[in-house]
Amino acid sequence: MNKAIMTENVHEFIRHLLSSSAAAGLYGMSHQQVQRLVGVAYASLSKALAVRPDIAMLEINGELVIDAEPQPFSLVLERFARMLQDNGIGHLRFLAGVSLDELTSFISSLAQQNNTSLGSGEYIRVGRVELPERGDDAGSLGAGSAGAGNRHFSLEELAGVELARLTEVYEAIKRNERLKPSGIATTVAELVEAFKREGEALLVMAALREKDEYTFTHNANVSILTMAQAMSLGIKGQLLNDIGMAAMLHDIGKMFVPDEILTKPGKLTDDEFTIMKRHPVKGARCLLETPGVPRLAAIVAYEHHMRDNLSGYPHAPRGWRLNLASQMTAIADVFDAMRTRRPYQAPRETGEVANLLLSKAGTEFPQPLVQNFLLLLARRRQSD
Repeated sequence: MNKAIMTENVHEFIRHLLSSSAAAGLYGMSHQQVQRLVGVAYASLSKALAVRPDIAMLEINGELVIDAEPQPFSLVLERFARMLQDNGIGHLRFLAGVSLDELTSFISSLAQQNNTSLGSGEYIRVGRVELPERGDDAGSLGAGSAGAGNRHFSLEELAGVELARLTEVYEAIKRNERLKPSGIATTVAELVEAFKREGEALLVMAALREKDEYTFTHNANVSILTMAQAMSLGIKGQLLNDIGMAAMLHDIGKMFVPDEILTKPGKLTDDEFTIMKRHPVKGARCLLETPGVPRLAAIVAYEHHMRDNLSGYPHAPRGWRLNLASQMTAIADVFDAMRTRRPYQAPRETGEVANLLLSKAGTEFPQPLVQNFLLLLARRRQSD
């Protein structure tokens, strides 16, 4: 077998290792889907070890070296090197004879995030490196924060990883499974770090859907657009992360709406719209029952369709005051939804959407927030 094929076998194992550890971090090792992914990872490792019985990996400054050969850049390998870095692993060896149980234990340890106690087994050898002390800016959201300032994800690369993670989270909810919030927390933390590094370039990615409609999911776009508003108002730290997470999860209730309603190309009937209008309540209830999710996320899920004059849904009593995060998320939600191609509508031009938001400023949306949002978009166009 030639060298290129052997290398591809190792890369295939790394891809499956990342998938299984990410899924384990979301749902736990006992989940049936996680067990399946671990089995796939084990099969790919066994295939690689059948040809190369001693696979040695070295992480050096965010780059991966396999069997003394530096690897060409790829999103998967960069992500894997980052995971090694987060866990304080400088050197990793897989030896022929490794069992499914040993790999399962290793994946379980990786899924705990920043697990500096992760140790060697009989056939999986872990070489430790000392991790620097984390400063106050490291945040409390796990792997997405640790040392991220030294890791230079391009926007397209970041999008690919987060799209896969979000898809997994939302599919789990759709299957009525309880999610773990660590994956979403990491996503938001990485987006915050990308904002610090890329500035308004990240806003460009979210605002210009016509350039690449599949770069980010709707929920990630809303999170980006909402965090841009929050940062422009001087919000930072844990509150910024909570707002980003709340915006990311604002539409989680739609996972409880039948697909035939969500994807219907024509106008919904009254009965179908009644079902659709239940998604804020269902989403809020789901988030309230999920440990580790900030309460702000449940509030935003509940309020993001209410509107400032309470003309939306669910019904609210007179005098109800919407949360600022809900108001910013609602603006981002309307903007991105109208910029997106959907079964029942073509995407609208940015200027048309901006005019619609302006027409509703002071009634459905707070005028200062609408003006601030459109100013951000205007600055984006100037930077283009």
